[in-house]
Amino acid sequence: MSRRHAVGRLDRPPPNHSYIRFPASFGRRFTIFVDTEEEFDWGQALSRDNRATTAIRAMPDMHARMRASGAKPVYLVDHPIATDPEAIAIMRPWLERGECTIGTQLHPWVNPPFDEEVTRFNSYTGNLPLELQRAKLRVLTETIEQAFGVRPTVYRAGRYGVGAHTADLLIEAGYKADLSVRALFDYSDQHGPDFSRVRPQPYWVGEGALLELPLGAAYVGGLASAGGWLFPASASIPKMRGLLSRTGLLGRVALTPEEMPLPDVVRAIEAMLADGTQYFSISFHSPSVEPGHTPYVRNADDLAAFHRWWDAVFALLDRHDVKPIAVEDAIAAAEDCRART
Repeated sequence: MSRRHAVGRLDRPPPNHSYIRFPASFGRRFTIFVDTEEEFDWGQALSRDNRATTAIRAMPDMHARMRASGAKPVYLVDHPIATDPEAIAIMRPWLERGECTIGTQLHPWVNPPFDEEVTRFNSYTGNLPLELQRAKLRVLTETIEQAFGVRPTVYRAGRYGVGAHTADLLIEAGYKADLSVRALFDYSDQHGPDFSRVRPQPYWVGEGALLELPLGAAYVGGLASAGGWLFPASASIPKMRGLLSRTGLLGRVALTPEEMPLPDVVRAIEAMLADGTQYFSISFHSPSVEPGHTPYVRNADDLAAFHRWWDAVFALLDRHDVKPIAVEDAIAAAEDCRART
């Protein structure tokens, strides 16, 4: 690969100087990112045959809820969504009315070309051979452009599966921002990347040709200040993380309604505010808007709790004057910061 594209690696933490500090005029902002994807049983082995996208029919209700908060959601669509005429028919009018952004999410096991075995290792795109990564990204990018009439410029790797060449490939394909980094989380025991030393703060990758907007997360509890070393270390002691969480001493909370109880997320947001966080990235999977497709929303009661989570988080953000921002505007603000330095 040409050194012209060697701008850094997404599977390694950035140096401190790469993190972005927005001016006071930026205020505090949030964006919602939706992993817009097919339905599959999360407890079973991955399969190329799982391409159903029926849950997208329930998305208009959630879209209206997000829009009522002022948010312009980013729908990160994968290949099954981008090739489903019904999904396109539902979502394209939102795009044409300026109500959303269409981005990319790559699930390699359902994204052609199919030149690899379907395994846990290969489910992380960054583990695939370089040319296969390039080919899958090209197919998906062009498929989305054909389906929605716009070329996507923001990307998330399915399963957060970035690798050594992801940044180079994204820049080569014309992407401006990546959303694959899940700050404070480590997937190395599953053959994935380790983001445990990445702060939940936007940063430039390498020389600054690609912006990273990590998923928001925080350590909470009485030992939160030691979370950076204590939480990773606790993995080696059986049941230690559960004990730390139950006693309120230390927990790790991501900004998502999936698996993250509302009281914990409230504490995480308040901790991030106290720490001076300016940009909050919030995320969920599209199949969660209908019961029965994810472990997080199994029935009507779960769906009602899912909606209450959003109502409470929107109210909390509003109380703290954290305003929504379109991802395009967040990118422009970061570019403006870079131009001033």
